[in-house]
Amino acid sequence: MSLVSSPPTAIAARPLVDCHAHIYTRSMPASDTAWHLPPSDAPLEDYLAALDAHGVHFAVLAAASIYGDYNDYALEAVRGNKRLRTTVIVDPSIDLYAMQRMRDEGVVGLRFQFRNVSSPPDLTSFEYRRLMRRAADLGWHVHLHDEGPRLARFIDPILAAGPRLVIDHFGRPNPMETAESEEFRAVLRAVDGGRCWVKLSAPFRIAPEGAASALAARLLSHAGPERLLWGSDWPFAAFEDRMDYRRTLEDYAVNVPDEVARQEIDRTALKFYFS
Repeated sequence: MSLVSSPPTAIAARPLVDCHAHIYTRSMPASDTAWHLPPSDAPLEDYLAALDAHGVHFAVLAAASIYGDYNDYALEAVRGNKRLRTTVIVDPSIDLYAMQRMRDEGVVGLRFQFRNVSSPPDLTSFEYRRLMRRAADLGWHVHLHDEGPRLARFIDPILAAGPRLVIDHFGRPNPMETAESEEFRAVLRAVDGGRCWVKLSAPFRIAPEGAASALAARLLSHAGPERLLWGSDWPFAAFEDRMDYRRTLEDYAVNVPDEVARQEIDRTALKFYFS
């Protein structure tokens, strides 16, 4: 029998903050344009149990686009819960006072989920400039998700309107070019401006397999951990049978192997969402 110890498992990556997860039940009204219909519920109590089992304390919910602007479940989850925050999807005509009440109950941003949307809205229109200006005035950010080849067109209008910007899933660059693509350079330029952050979330969604590590390395070297956030993407929509929470932590340790950098990313998340 060998007396050589096995190397420590990558599960040693235990972040304090999970900056990207969804909660929902199948009884909720799915949008007419929902890209995915979950095979099972993903209720708050199951998510909190996953966090507790893996030593993660704080979390930020991402509005689930498959339910459109039905934010009720997430709003109820964060109301009075100091370990949770959430983003919301809203109609641009939403009343300012409704947004103020959401802020007071734990909402920290707007989610613009344009992936799988054939005709995204015009962010230079008055109604969207008004919405984003109000978000900025409330201290909210805009949480942006789209494929890299389209994503760059939204960056300047969002930043020009005033709010901070958080880009999802490594920026999802063209899988044929990844870190060398022009659209990924647009993400790096936005980060250079000081009002943009990038989530190292859901590497299992990044093609080709393994590309997320190169993207994480590029982001770390270019932007540093003070402009990066981490999220699990629980319950792994469309990957429910292939991912679990432990695997996300193992992937995180692979993509960001330096424990000091991971701790700094935690501090970034705490300051961004909870201070």
